[in-house]
Amino acid sequence: MFISKSMTSKVITTHPRATLLEARDLLKAHNIRHLPVLGDDGRLAGIITDRDIRSALPAAFYRDDCPPPEGADFTQVTVGDVMTPDPMAISPQDTIEDALLQIQKMRVGAFPVVDDDGFLKGIISVRDLLRAFINVLGIEEPGTLLGIVVEEKVGQLKKIVDAITEENISFGSILVSRHWEADKRAVFAYLLTNSVGRIKRKLKELGFKLLDPMEWAMDRLPRHE
Repeated sequence: MFISKSMTSKVITTHPRATLLEARDLLKAHNIRHLPVLGDDGRLAGIITDRDIRSALPAAFYRDDCPPPEGADFTQVTVGDVMTPDPMAISPQDTIEDALLQIQKMRVGAFPVVDDDGFLKGIISVRDLLRAFINVLGIEEPGTLLGIVVEEKVGQLKKIVDAITEENISFGSILVSRHWEADKRAVFAYLLTNSVGRIKRKLKELGFKLLDPMEWAMDRLPRHE
């Protein structure tokens, strides 16, 4: 799935000459955490977050529930003074998998989405990615997650799919992941039914080992630095 299908297109933005207080008020008014900063030419110039503003303003003043410290004048501090200039951005043609990997690598909460000329097309956040994956996985519908251990060879997934569809059971999604045993894969089928006893027995008869999804842990997988 491409970023263009999952990003937030109507983006609240600011500009470098705006004050931190104006940026703070925008974040609060729209209940957001990231503000792309556009230059006079309309291209992406930076990004400022609620964390950036909190770091630059005293906590009480950020909350706007009491006056600033005596002698302090935060009205003169601008977005351009605090923003991250030339931030990492992604393209509308990138995939949500690309965005997820980059967010994990860069440890940020969102990426601006820009075209080849640097003009802002949207923003993709962790919240947007979660919503996209919920849609892809089909887990908003009631069902049951079934875990199956398979040998890492051609034809195994087809056997599982055929066995399930023969029982007139619909798939919400099916994922294949690494397994902690060598030459094994973990298949997770989200089935749109709560009656899975029969299909479990059938898969066992076909020689498959069932895996309790609650016992499968990412931290047991081999790590690649």
